[in-house]
Amino acid sequence: MNDSSRRTFLRGAGLLGAGAAVSALPALGAPAASATFGHHGPDAEDGRFTLAVLPDTQYLFDADRGDPAPLDATLRYVTGGDENIVFLAHLGDLTENGQPGEFDQISRTFGYLDRRRFPYSTLAGNHDIKSSTDDQRGRTPYLDAFGPQRQRGSRTFRGASPDGYNSHHVFRAGGREWLLLALDWRPSAGGLEWARSVLARNPRLPAILTIHELVWADEAGQAQFSEFGQKVWDELIAGNDQIFLTLNGHYWPPGRAVKRNKAGNDVHLHITNYQDRYYGGSAMIRLYRFDLARNVIDVRTFSPWLAEQAPRLNELQRQEIERTGPSDYFSLEIDFGTRFAGFAPVPVPPARPAERQLIRGTVAYWRFEGRDGAAVDGVRDLSGRGNDLVRVTLPGSAPETLRFSGEFSGRQPSRSSLRFEGGKKPARGAYLRTADTAPMNAETFARGYTVEAFVKLPEDFKDGKHSWAAIFGRQGSGGKAGKTGDDPGEPSATLSLSDGAAFQWAVFPVNQNGISTAWGHELPLKEWIHVAAVNDGRRTTLYVDGCPVLRNPKTAAAGIANPGGSWLIGAYAYDSIVEQAFHGWLGDVRVVGRALEPREFMLG
Repeated sequence: MNDSSRRTFLRGAGLLGAGAAVSALPALGAPAASATFGHHGPDAEDGRFTLAVLPDTQYLFDADRGDPAPLDATLRYVTGGDENIVFLAHLGDLTENGQPGEFDQISRTFGYLDRRRFPYSTLAGNHDIKSSTDDQRGRTPYLDAFGPQRQRGSRTFRGASPDGYNSHHVFRAGGREWLLLALDWRPSAGGLEWARSVLARNPRLPAILTIHELVWADEAGQAQFSEFGQKVWDELIAGNDQIFLTLNGHYWPPGRAVKRNKAGNDVHLHITNYQDRYYGGSAMIRLYRFDLARNVIDVRTFSPWLAEQAPRLNELQRQEIERTGPSDYFSLEIDFGTRFAGFAPVPVPPARPAERQLIRGTVAYWRFEGRDGAAVDGVRDLSGRGNDLVRVTLPGSAPETLRFSGEFSGRQPSRSSLRFEGGKKPARGAYLRTADTAPMNAETFARGYTVEAFVKLPEDFKDGKHSWAAIFGRQGSGGKAGKTGDDPGEPSATLSLSDGAAFQWAVFPVNQNGISTAWGHELPLKEWIHVAAVNDGRRTTLYVDGCPVLRNPKTAAAGIANPGGSWLIGAYAYDSIVEQAFHGWLGDVRVVGRALEPREFMLG
């Protein structure tokens, strides 16, 4: 990563100001108000949240040679509030020798989180206990300091195995609950059975497994199971589809891998450990930034302790502020809904009654409800205004080029759509149009209008055969409406898609001689999108998924010129001749004779 990217990240993390000065972090003994959990706690409903992961801190707590200052800084950062950090997971090897004095030191540091009731988990690494033992080893200084008794007041702690060395937490983030397992250095057969029982008792929760040893990585960052890690995979992870992410320390360098479980789904396996780096790793922290809307986890790794000292650091220390290699700075693309569908399918809300969509000023409302795969003959206007649609099939096209579909956007009011299979050169497919006697054929919408629809484009839309396919428009050119500017052969109104799959609303307004256009941006394929063209009698704004886009006209444009033709759904007509039918899916379409606010859109 270049220096600019580094600075961008650190500034976004609240570590660098505009002049590259380090943000002041509160002293451990006197936190700022924003660092107090009870005052500015994580937002559990926000779809963007962060899981903080802290690997081996053993060299910072090594008899009389350690230094708690780096971990103090990391815990201050975690509770600072800027990252919406919802949970902190330590991966084991809290101490170097597992001695009571070492645990006294790190216990005091973690008391900072306890006092703020900030949720966290710990687990024993091989340096915290006698490494030749498993979770049946009995009492240890680790258990005295970080056993279940410490977590009794935690709002996320849900219990521990009878031996006390394995625990599980449930935290809420992104509007749902997540399960985190914290397993011992060497969980016994009983410990693994306990973990399976936890998963069985929480069958609908996505699960993250933290454990000290699981995978190790080569110098290229490619992770693979250790001998014990393979056992954990075989006996716990592979057969439990809930586990989608594993995190471990112990080995270095850091690395990652993806392995397919028995359900055929990916499990992301990550090792993170920096004890071999400067100052025992400087309490380096790994941030897993979940973004449920983007279906992405962005991963970043840095040391808050070094970052807060940035102006005073030497060259070696500056190199250690942030880790930017492919094993420490990367993004995971996970379709959360699909990945979790096997155990926690997203409930599909029922269709919203059509009557609720008949808001003030509704001119026409079309829902495309029919048996999946059945051909379409016509569609009734549910507004009751008589703007029913009839089917038109282009010459040489089969009935199945326009049919009902069981696919739909979860945000649209109905639970079905139309599947158009059109194209051009030659024109093919089928479309719908208002009957010759439909009342809206006479409309000019001089006082304003809103046209909105749900759209999904197939994978082959950009093959050159569907550019300027139209979703909605008017049959009849600008020339027939008396307009002579620009290209009079263009439709008097059309909501079309460019060859790059960008929306364009092009209209001959009643008060202009030429075309007024509003442009969107290039759209993703195979995803449902809501589009709305809104005119308030003065200017037009195009919205995509409820958000205004940049390229909207600034000149005053009122209404839509009327060439005397019908309105079309799923067809583009140049000089009144239909050149092609649409290619893709269309959900509900609504036309309202006034400018709607985004909160009034059919998005619900």
